[in-house]
Amino acid sequence: MRCSKWHALGNDYLLVEQAELTTPLSPDSVRRLCDYHFGVGSDGVLEILAVTGTRADVRIWNPDGSTAELSGNGARIVAAWLARRVGEPEVQIRVGGREATADVRRDGQIVLDVGVVDVGQPERLDLDGEQVEVTPVSVGNPHAVIRREPERGELRRLGPRVERHRRFPDRTNVQLVRVDGRHDLTVGVWERGAGETLASGTSAVATAAAAVANGWCETPVRVHLPGGELLVELAPDGTAKLTGPAEEICRIELV
Repeated sequence: MRCSKWHALGNDYLLVEQAELTTPLSPDSVRRLCDYHFGVGSDGVLEILAVTGTRADVRIWNPDGSTAELSGNGARIVAAWLARRVGEPEVQIRVGGREATADVRRDGQIVLDVGVVDVGQPERLDLDGEQVEVTPVSVGNPHAVIRREPERGELRRLGPRVERHRRFPDRTNVQLVRVDGRHDLTVGVWERGAGETLASGTSAVATAAAAVANGWCETPVRVHLPGGELLVELAPDGTAKLTGPAEEICRIELV
């Protein structure tokens, strides 16, 4: 099995082409691949299902063997891979029923049209007697945005409890957010199916959209994550653009 390893601000993925697999990927095989001690190690697997012209159909696997509806970092990685393969800067990424256009710039930055972002009204969750206010957001996948200092211990304490709260039957991504200014947020991310991660593209979009909807910030919003910075631009029609890098780390042949 051949694959390549990529990262987007430290959020690392293995990229494989389904056509080159000798056996289909499964939840068990994905868990083994993503294990940092007994496998290659990654925050997930990007399985290229098909390439048609400048469009790639992708399945995104979480390291626990579940699948994700969308990944902003994963989509940018696929865009960088596909643009190099086809020799065109503008490509399309389709994950499930959602299609995103990406522009791969010469400076290494990738602008991803994420599509419509839905922000709900703030609501309170009861975590065994502890009341936590969250803003639910959908970026094709679910998010729960919490305005609170993104301290690592607090993220690890709240992240898994909110992820699996009964309010989210399919689980949710969780973000702790500090507002640093009218155009700046600092964010800690707990990803559904992955846990604490250095960066998340859809989390950046979700937090920026929640911040604008709640009056904390104005667009564009710079989202500062442990792995680096992403830029989110929100349009009046509810759509978003996400800008950030993606880089190949190495190519691997597994026996």
